[in-house]
Amino acid sequence: MNLSLRVRARAAHEFSLEAYGRDREICGRMDDHLILATYRDVLQSEDKPVQPVALRLENQIPIGKGCGSSAAARLAGIAMAVHFGRLRWTDGRIVGEASRREHHPDNAAACWMGGVTVARMCSESEAQVARITPKGKWPLLLAVPPEPLSTEEARRVLPAAYSRADAVTNIQNSMLLLAALVQGRGDLLASALEDRIHQPYRAALCLLLPALQKLAGTAGILGSVLSGAGPSVLIFLDPKVSVNRSRARIAAHLRARGYTAELIATSINSRGGRGKG
Repeated sequence: MNLSLRVRARAAHEFSLEAYGRDREICGRMDDHLILATYRDVLQSEDKPVQPVALRLENQIPIGKGCGSSAAARLAGIAMAVHFGRLRWTDGRIVGEASRREHHPDNAAACWMGGVTVARMCSESEAQVARITPKGKWPLLLAVPPEPLSTEEARRVLPAAYSRADAVTNIQNSMLLLAALVQGRGDLLASALEDRIHQPYRAALCLLLPALQKLAGTAGILGSVLSGAGPSVLIFLDPKVSVNRSRARIAAHLRARGYTAELIATSINSRGGRGKG
């Protein structure tokens, strides 16, 4: 998504940190800082000296809300280690290192490569990533509730096994989703976003999801899906309808049901972290 964590790092005599933007209190805590911890860990694992740095962070990504903030932070720490440690890592190794720490490559691949990505781990520290540029415009609205949800809690509600029917349906829908994006077929979104693996079990923890799914296929709204592990919900909007009009309709729908959410207009970012320099 077109939300960024901007990191400026310069060599210094000791570590220091300035944080601006969203969740600056969390971003500005030196204790257990995910970027700095990842930076130190990568350098130490590669037998490189840990160069103290002065950091300036400008964050736009909601933290703890299923929007990929931890993947962005880990990638920032890895990118710093690659730079200051003069590591000759490929994109696959960078994404793989972040994915190993995230326990899956989905967020790390999209954050680093940009666009839409399909990724899998091919070894403990290497990822295979295919990057896709969607056809046409895909305006998005991110519905962010006030309370966070830990990924660990969201994972605990998932069953240990799934039926063959649920697995087959999800494979079919994932392929349909990919076709919809590549061909610019917004009409396929509502059915392509149907999920039987995560969302039915997480809906009780992510109350915005069932409320917003009722709007799928109606004027201006193509479909809704959990953003990451939740609790935020990503809403695909019809590019032919004004974003402000769709936002107002969604806000009224949520208010009528007693739900509170910040609605952030965004889009698919085609550049990714590796192109930021």
